[in-house]
Amino acid sequence: MTMAIPQTASATGCNSGFLGFPAWYRGLTNSNCDIKSPNNVNGGLSSFIWHIGLNVVEMALVAVAYLSGFFFLYGGYLFIISQGKPEGAAKARTTMLQAVIGLCISIASIAIVTFISTGILK
Repeated sequence: MTMAIPQTASATGCNSGFLGFPAWYRGLTNSNCDIKSPNNVNGGLSSFIWHIGLNVVEMALVAVAYLSGFFFLYGGYLFIISQGKPEGAAKARTTMLQAVIGLCISIASIAIVTFISTGILK
C-alpha cells in the first residue's frame, strides 16, 4: 500500500508562461511575484498598459506560429494523399511554402515585440 504525499509545486519564475505563451503580466511583477501597481511601474500607467498590450500581441503571434506549424503539417498531409497527381502536389507545396513564410514572419514579429517590451519599456 502506498501513500500519496502532497508536494508543493513551484514555478521557475513568476513570469513563466505556458507552451511558449507569455504571461499577460510579464514584466510587471516585483521580487515577490506580486503584480505592481501602475503607479509603481517605471513610466506610470501608460507603460503599464503598453506592457500588457505587448504581452497580448505576443500571445497572438505565438498562436499564429502554432497555426502555421499546423498548416505545414496539413501541407505534408496533402502531399501524401496527392498520390503523385501534379495538381495535388502543387497545392501541397504551396500550402507548405506559405506556412513556412507565415512561421518566419511570426517568429520575426515575436522577436521585435520582445525587444520592444524588454529593451525599450524598462
